Amino acid sequence: MNAPTVVRLRRDPRTLAAEAESRLHEAIDVAREALLKLQKPDGEWCFEFEADCTIPAEYILMMHFMDEIDDVLQEQIAKFIRAQQVLDGHGGWPQYRNYDQPGAIDLSCTVKSYYALKCAGDDESAPHMVRAREAILALGGAAKSNVFTRILLAMFGQVPWTAAPYVPVEIVLFPRWFPFEIYKVATWARAVMVPLFVLCSLKAKAKNPREIHIRELFVRPPEQETQWFRNDTLFAKTFLLLDKLGRSLDSVWTRPFRAKALKKAESWFVARLNGEDGINGIFPAMVNCYEALALLGYPAEHPLRATCLKSIQKLIQYTPDGSAYVQPCLSPTWDTGWAMMALLHADSPDGSSRAKTREALRRAENWMKPRQILDHVGDWIQAAPDKKLRPGGWAFQYWNEYYPDLDDTAVVAGVMHLVGREPNGSNHNDEAVSRAAEWLLGLQSKNGGFGAYDADNTHYWINEIPFADHKAMLDPPTEDVTGRVLAYLGVLKRPQDRPAINRAIRYMKKSQQPDGSWWGRWGTNYIYGTWSALAGLALVGEKPDAPYIAKAIRYLESKQNPDGGWGESNDTYLDPKLTGTMPRKGELISTPNTTAWALLALMAVHGADHPSIAAGIDWLIANQHSEGQYEGLWHDPGHNAPGFPRVFYMKYYGYDAYFPLWALARYRQLRGRRASA
Repeated sequence: MNAPTVVRLRRDPRTLAAEAESRLHEAIDVAREALLKLQKPDGEWCFEFEADCTIPAEYILMMHFMDEIDDVLQEQIAKFIRAQQVLDGHGGWPQYRNYDQPGAIDLSCTVKSYYALKCAGDDESAPHMVRAREAILALGGAAKSNVFTRILLAMFGQVPWTAAPYVPVEIVLFPRWFPFEIYKVATWARAVMVPLFVLCSLKAKAKNPREIHIRELFVRPPEQETQWFRNDTLFAKTFLLLDKLGRSLDSVWTRPFRAKALKKAESWFVARLNGEDGINGIFPAMVNCYEALALLGYPAEHPLRATCLKSIQKLIQYTPDGSAYVQPCLSPTWDTGWAMMALLHADSPDGSSRAKTREALRRAENWMKPRQILDHVGDWIQAAPDKKLRPGGWAFQYWNEYYPDLDDTAVVAGVMHLVGREPNGSNHNDEAVSRAAEWLLGLQSKNGGFGAYDADNTHYWINEIPFADHKAMLDPPTEDVTGRVLAYLGVLKRPQDRPAINRAIRYMKKSQQPDGSWWGRWGTNYIYGTWSALAGLALVGEKPDAPYIAKAIRYLESKQNPDGGWGESNDTYLDPKLTGTMPRKGELISTPNTTAWALLALMAVHGADHPSIAAGIDWLIANQHSEGQYEGLWHDPGHNAPGFPRVFYMKYYGYDAYFPLWALARYRQLRGRRASA
């Protein structure tokens, strides 16, 4: 008997196109509503901001340093730390996750996590503690941990002070012309170091009321250790000689200056404590200040000390499973700026969502306006070419008047310009936008690029001193921040900005990688950097057929995964050969934010017409969550940005919300323009 004939009916292409269009509209509508629900009553967005276990471990250790132990909170944090241990792998704690895969073990993070868990009551003979200890000893023991970890261990009496670098508080007295002084390092290093100078100079001693030690983490007794610092170069050997000389003469040369230096350091960081938002808004600096205040005699009830503690406590994030972790800082300005940018493009074509979206944008705009720093001259003036430069930036956090940053300012000022446009051609945010442009342009570095906080923070030799084993002491111009400033200037379209734009374009051409990409300093990694660069270059008029632009597009094309998306591993900071990829067990992983960045880059140059775009859009639609915690949004559990490449990484939870929405909405918007043309 013959098999029945199967008739395959070809579906009408118009029907298929209509269904695809419907899926696009639905994905955007659902994502827009999900993002709107996350807006806070005052108009801001502020998503969770996770780092590695170094920060929560240091919180527990801070409680033991101060003898201010909250046992309930300690157990909540310890539960989080335990959950991050890689028991089925290296046994320690990593700096980051790549999607759902942990990175390599980080010795310093593992030492601090182990110590914190032991302080929290975990028995050193417990299987997870044994596993961590074996991993630490296999790497040479706690003696091989980084400088900041050894300083902490010295304060807890676990290593001699010779394990820590000699950093006398008298450094704060060094003049601006001196080769090394506090304004030659980055803002984050400065805010951490000044109170740390106090702790080191006075040889602070942790109260450690439960007398917890970790001698079992040393290959040899720490007092017998002789090689705490690398001495593999003439430069390092010279500094170690100066370190030794300084220690031997400390009581002699510092005697006339110690009291004055302590007073200056105290007044310096007290002026920058920044209320409940904390010094520079960052956890390590807050903790150092809190401990330094106690060491300098401030009682627990003193308003400065009490407020400093509140600033640290505001970073605690409680989780649904009953654990808690500590965020490195808070990101409301950054999150709100990008959320506004996504919503600006996400209105329904029929106008049905316009009133609701516009109201959300109005509330966000009203929240953002008073956070522009117009009256306070911060540390940035020290390196500004024009010492009369007026302030005009925004900070990453809720408030941080000494430390506005250029990246946030470019994003926020750009979106404020867009939402401020009136039907008659005027702009009700023109004054704020102009002040921001003035401030940004005043901090352009000599090489044409822009750093995150300061101009010309390029004293590269500082990263080579033994104290700087983390290589994160500087804030030089970077491709991603420069691209963001270019994008802002491109939106403004002011003729007077052209000389600065041209200098920045020259910088971008020089900093492009041989494969056509740009490095990502503040987001992972080359795809983020390439999006940041192309978005800015396109808006200032660079043409798609310019050879270096075309080369960047070919780079993005070559990194698209077979599933249509893009993904990139934090491992690329260690191995650039992995650029633009996230390999896992023989497959290439795509992630929502990386796919969105690649799409936004392609669309910045080619509109909606590039052949790689449709597959990327399909990937985003297919990977949108339809239920659960992330309903309407996307989720990548991995870290997606370096705080400091190779040292410290972060997970911006907001990146899975606003960037994919923006990419989808921008695609629909560009297609609509093409259809109506």
